[in-house]
Amino acid sequence: MTKHPGAEGGNDGQPAGRRRPADTGRRPQHPAPSPAPPTPTSSPASPASPDTTGPEPRPRAATAAGAEGRPGAVLRLSAAKAAHRPRATEPQSVKAHPHPGSTAGPRTRTQTGEPTDPRPRTPSTAATPTAPRTPAPAPARAPAPAPAAATAAASAPAGARAHARPGAALRLSAARAAVRPGVTEPQTDRLRYLDAATRWIGRGMNLDETVRELCNAAVPAFADTAFVHLYAPLPIGDETSAEPGVLRLHTANRALPPETTPPTAQAVQTAQAVQAAHAAEVVQAAEVVRPSPTGLLATLLQTGRPVFGNAPGIAPAVAELLGAAAARRAAASGRRLIVAPLHGPSHVLGSMVLIRGPGRSPFTADDLLVASQLATHTALGIHKAVLYAREAAVADALQRTMLPPSLPEPPGAVLASRYLPASQTAQVGGDWYDAIPLPGNRVALVIGDVMGHSMTSAAIMGQLRTIVQTLAGLDLSPDEVLQHLDEQAERLGSEHTATCLYAMYDPVLHRLLIASAGHLPPVLLHPDGSTEVLEVPPGAPIGVGADAGFESVELPAPAGATLLLYTDGLVESRDSDVLTGVERLRTRLAAAPPDIERLCDHALGPLGAGNRDDDIALLAARFKGIRPDTVAYWYLAPRPQTAGQARRLTRRTLHHWGLADLVESTELMVSEVVANAVRFATRPITLRLLCTDVLRCEVGDDSSVVPRMRHAQLSDEGGRGLFLVDQLSQRWGATRVSTGKVVWFEQPLPR
Repeated sequence: MTKHPGAEGGNDGQPAGRRRPADTGRRPQHPAPSPAPPTPTSSPASPASPDTTGPEPRPRAATAAGAEGRPGAVLRLSAAKAAHRPRATEPQSVKAHPHPGSTAGPRTRTQTGEPTDPRPRTPSTAATPTAPRTPAPAPARAPAPAPAAATAAASAPAGARAHARPGAALRLSAARAAVRPGVTEPQTDRLRYLDAATRWIGRGMNLDETVRELCNAAVPAFADTAFVHLYAPLPIGDETSAEPGVLRLHTANRALPPETTPPTAQAVQTAQAVQAAHAAEVVQAAEVVRPSPTGLLATLLQTGRPVFGNAPGIAPAVAELLGAAAARRAAASGRRLIVAPLHGPSHVLGSMVLIRGPGRSPFTADDLLVASQLATHTALGIHKAVLYAREAAVADALQRTMLPPSLPEPPGAVLASRYLPASQTAQVGGDWYDAIPLPGNRVALVIGDVMGHSMTSAAIMGQLRTIVQTLAGLDLSPDEVLQHLDEQAERLGSEHTATCLYAMYDPVLHRLLIASAGHLPPVLLHPDGSTEVLEVPPGAPIGVGADAGFESVELPAPAGATLLLYTDGLVESRDSDVLTGVERLRTRLAAAPPDIERLCDHALGPLGAGNRDDDIALLAARFKGIRPDTVAYWYLAPRPQTAGQARRLTRRTLHHWGLADLVESTELMVSEVVANAVRFATRPITLRLLCTDVLRCEVGDDSSVVPRMRHAQLSDEGGRGLFLVDQLSQRWGATRVSTGKVVWFEQPLPR
């Protein structure tokens, strides 16, 4: 009796001698390929059976469970079926998804995971798939090994291939074509090239980077030469220019010759002869092009569609961009030149010219579509870069206009400042500083930082700076200024918080009064070169509602010392914390030059010219003070005789200072101001004379009523005092203070 081949096997239909091992749940990474199925013959007998005269053996069908998870199971099942079907003319194999642009058919896989096909096929495209042909019976043979270069290209990670340069996509396609001889995929190659090229073009954030990426993508992968002309100036948004624009050559890129071995002398002579013969054929683009609004070039750019250089009637436009000789060669050489307009969302931005040399195949109609896509993505990138640059300029201008254009020159102090925006200019911050003159030759030094980087932060910074200036004019103490600033910030209804430090310097008393709202402590550079971080109660930031209030501290301010106020961008970065940054700042200040301007540059250190994570505001004040022998101060009782007493004191002091020429005018003005103060004062009146670069007189009383100058009529008995002060003094003013008001006037010193 004839036995079936699988009679002695197990329950799964496998031969007894080749029982399947137990399923361990793990699949081998590189299973050994199954032996090729035998070539079917005209005999119906199966070659697996030793008895060719007996009945035809029928192998058991493999169960689904046995075939699942085993790469060779499907092939063995196909081999058994092929042996059972005598009419089959081609062995069945495992099905694989056909690659776009190729016909479906049997395929295997290499160890790198790339599909390979050992049989040559007729090239086809994905748009017109063809039915698989039935080849003549042939003996089975193992697939030929793939070339090493193709295997290396195919085994590259998917992420690396996706982010490769545009030329890498073409090299990858060439490697795949080497794995599958005879298969060409021009459409797929173009898609891969466009995918990589547009990705690199679109990543630029400035104009130069966008155009540079276009040239790198086009040359040499797509063309041998690329010229980019842009309008100057470039149109922005909905702006329209009455005058026709001017095209200027922005970028010219040419393909470099391939690297070869050192040539021989004969090869050098031949190359020089060839170069001399073709020197006249090198295309040079025009540096400046002034297209006529009704000319052919302007019309071509307005259409937004690329054209070949040999298109009918296009020679005048090519001649404007490249010259008449290049236009004639383009018309005679076939499709080797493409002119593509760079058309933005609403304006023409420029033109792009792509040229292929004689040693390369001409452009095709599909290449014209590729050039159109490159031009479209480049125009969008240029439009984005121009808008980004405009936004950055607006943000930077907004913040700089909110900073003081110049610092005052108060007596007894020398001021200097620096402001550096962040490296990413569009991300404007909220750092600010200010110096505000106060009554009594005092000066308020303010620095602050609004949290965040946005236009909103800059706008809030401007509002807070205005509030501080208003509060400083009331001559409040630093803690009161911060308390009112916090209340006003809450009324603004903004979620942004800010830090602020307010310092008040009195050059007469050589004292410094400071209060802080969560800001970094200032650094004091002493005259002997030592540095000190001033201990100031930090307080809560502005805008969080400081119920506990703020605290002012009074510190000595010796003459020759320098106070440095700064924001966190100076001492904090990604690689160092605040404490480390403050210590570095102290080290730089200890070795700083004496000049205050150079001291500010030295304090910035490497941040002045390097990349900055945050914007930096810096305010430095060099204390000079006012000598005691140049200050005279008196308390006067508010009575009618006080005006005469003030005149006598003023006369005696001016003679002592050697200012006899100013005695008469100063006595008259002091008498008028003191007489007005006597009318409203209930407490002693203060009279102070200061001789610095000008002669300054200050009269203070406890009344908050500020006098106003008016023009008295002939019949009026009063109202002429402030008019006389206005006519005789260089400048004068009245300021409300916490204790009342101060009326002051100044006169220039005689030469």
